[in-house]
Amino acid sequence: MPPKRTSTSEIPAITLAGIQQLINDGISSALKAQAASMENASNPNRNTGPTRTPVAKTGNYKEFISRQPFYFNDQANQITWTELKRILTNKYCPQTEVKKMEDEFYNLVMKGNDLKTYIRRFQELAVLCPNMVPNTEKLMEVFISGLPRSIEGNVTASKPQTLEDAINISQRLMDQIIKHDSVQETNDRK
Repeated sequence: MPPKRTSTSEIPAITLAGIQQLINDGISSALKAQAASMENASNPNRNTGPTRTPVAKTGNYKEFISRQPFYFNDQANQITWTELKRILTNKYCPQTEVKKMEDEFYNLVMKGNDLKTYIRRFQELAVLCPNMVPNTEKLMEVFISGLPRSIEGNVTASKPQTLEDAINISQRLMDQIIKHDSVQETNDRK
């Protein structure tokens, strides 16, 4: 059996203060190295400007008026939102494009069981073409007419009060149909 080694030097005891000092020294040297590397490198992201936050210049009403601020025309403030939308639509939306969106809106139908896509597209078109549908009842009627025949009648019979109600009813009905179809498919496999 080989002889046991014995050490003549004592292991120094490490205290919490000693550990903290080692950590502080390591952080300090890492920060110095980082600062030196950033100083030597051509770093375009380096902030070389002032380090203090600029303060907004304050003044009084007299100074503000002396700069002659722009005043809005009172007639511009009197126009209604509907009229503004009509003016912007006439100016920036070609009638051919508006007609295409209207046709898509009135002929939009749900494909398969993809109710989410149908709802999303319906809402997009309803927002893009707000003047197409005169009221919420007509909006719901157009929405319901695009649903599959299997749920269209049930949604209509539920007499929803808002478009949101019609959407919620159609989602519940589609969930039932999908659940029923999956059970039926499982039974057919057996």
